[in-house]
Amino acid sequence: MRRSVSPFSLVLLGLGTFLLVLAPLLAWYVQPRAAVNPTDIDTTAVYTGRGSVFDLEKVETVPDQRITVTQRVRGDVRESERSGKAVWDVTTSVDTDRTLPAADPHDALSFTPHRWVLDRRTTEPVHCCGAKPRIQGEAYLKFPFDVRKRSYRWWDNTLGDTVVLRYRGTEKVLGHTGYRFTGSVPPTRTGTRLVPGSLVGLPEAGQVAAEEWYANHGVELIVDQRTGRVLYARTGPRQTLRAPGGSEDEAVLLDAERISFTEETQRAAVELAKDDGARLRMLGETVPLGAAVAGGLFAAAGAVLVARGRKMTERPDPLAPSA
Repeated sequence: MRRSVSPFSLVLLGLGTFLLVLAPLLAWYVQPRAAVNPTDIDTTAVYTGRGSVFDLEKVETVPDQRITVTQRVRGDVRESERSGKAVWDVTTSVDTDRTLPAADPHDALSFTPHRWVLDRRTTEPVHCCGAKPRIQGEAYLKFPFDVRKRSYRWWDNTLGDTVVLRYRGTEKVLGHTGYRFTGSVPPTRTGTRLVPGSLVGLPEAGQVAAEEWYANHGVELIVDQRTGRVLYARTGPRQTLRAPGGSEDEAVLLDAERISFTEETQRAAVELAKDDGARLRMLGETVPLGAAVAGGLFAAAGAVLVARGRKMTERPDPLAPSA
């Protein structure tokens, strides 16, 4: 009796080979291209804390005020599609309870609009599309994908420069583990502001170009390793005025030891990190591993059936007439 190789064994072998090829393709080609920063982002992060603020009505610094920092990020989809980059418009407002809710941004202690353009895959800043200021560094509103255990240059928009944030181990935010980074900013001159001389200890000078100084008591960020999303942020800004050429702070505009993400902001960040991380894990680990295992089993089974079929075909039939 003669037997030939069955179609089923060939299909099994072909399917196994396809899955074995698909596994590394998903892990090394598809997944890295799926790890991209969105163009249609629309998120709001809220920080709260207590500190001293300058009251324009009282013309003096008032201590122990509740401070709320609201940072909204919206993607410019049309500009993103045109440029091939992620174009994000960012507004940051600083308020006390007296100016909340901020129906008019002019009521806020400060209101800063700016644009950040970034490479969708690397998160590196790109200088195009009307981006202002000229943002530098490796991280700003988020870190790159696949965060490493090393120091990163983080952009501080108030400073107008980068700050080195050093890796400090892991820490959990609402049960989700992230990488912790910390840094600080020493007192640094950031510009000038025209103010009455009396505000900086020069009552007889009229209007003077006072020096603006900025420091940060401490920056702490906890970042999701896979997505680079910031799960928790804490900052301690100090903004002051000095007389021209002065060495001492004459007026405190803002001084807070600790302003940090609200629990609601933390919860939203963790949920987004979990969702995005699950998709990247599926493409980079779960599906490739499953494809590799299934492909190996199918290919092995198909190869065995093909080999058996060939042996039966090549075996001589004892009932066949001799020549």
